[in-house]
Amino acid sequence: MQKQFTLSKMRAQNEQLVRYFITMGDTEIEMNQYIGKKIKIEFTGKIQCLGCGREIRKSFHQGYCYTCLMTLPETAPCILNPELCEAHLGIWRNKEWSEKNCLSPHFVYLSNTGNLKVGVTRESQIPTRWIDQGASQAIIAAKTPNRFTAGQIEVALKKIFYDKTNWQRMLKTGGDISVDLQKEKQKLKTKLSPDFMKYFFEDNTITELKFPITNYPEKILPFNIEKEKIFEGTLNGIKAQYLILESGKVLNIRKFGAYGVIFSAPSIADSF
Repeated sequence: MQKQFTLSKMRAQNEQLVRYFITMGDTEIEMNQYIGKKIKIEFTGKIQCLGCGREIRKSFHQGYCYTCLMTLPETAPCILNPELCEAHLGIWRNKEWSEKNCLSPHFVYLSNTGNLKVGVTRESQIPTRWIDQGASQAIIAAKTPNRFTAGQIEVALKKIFYDKTNWQRMLKTGGDISVDLQKEKQKLKTKLSPDFMKYFFEDNTITELKFPITNYPEKILPFNIEKEKIFEGTLNGIKAQYLILESGKVLNIRKFGAYGVIFSAPSIADSF
């Protein structure tokens, strides 16, 4: 099989093993079926903005032109830093988008991604957010009515927990640390101010995630498709938004969103 298309974030579906899908033009292909098989992803040299569709020389925010970076709501500063959100003040790039994505319930969570970390996500993005970060476990710590409040709580918790994923450790053998998420969550009761404690989430359910990986690589070799052009080898597994080859080379699909590629692999009946 050979298909030409523009890369975008893989869709994930949580089952016994996480299932991954890549949109290739007008079709969606499950990538799990190629694990253990040779694949080839070749950069065509073209980058096409995921927002406006215009051909560009450089992408920003994982797939956008500079104009879209500065104007689209999905590339606003609060996407990376929720505490900067101003939707609750009636300030936004797009009212309808912000009402749906910023003025909706948000969760502050703790996850195991090779280190114990704190993060924020919309209620509608669970467990997608955890899958995208390669978390093996996650627990909800607080539920807030909007993005800004969740961001404030995250900032307070950054004094205790990491807010970044150690992505190389996450992808390597033994990358998941042993951690009692319920115990760590209870520590918050002594760390959060009374104003934030009213958002504390009492349910202590832990979500467990298992990724389709044959063997974890001992050494990680980050692959830059713009410079190296061809990502080729036996697909060993998928975790977060990374394709992992048997050689240890890893391609971050989300990082190279908007990049035009040609995908080649054995002809297998596509499933959905």
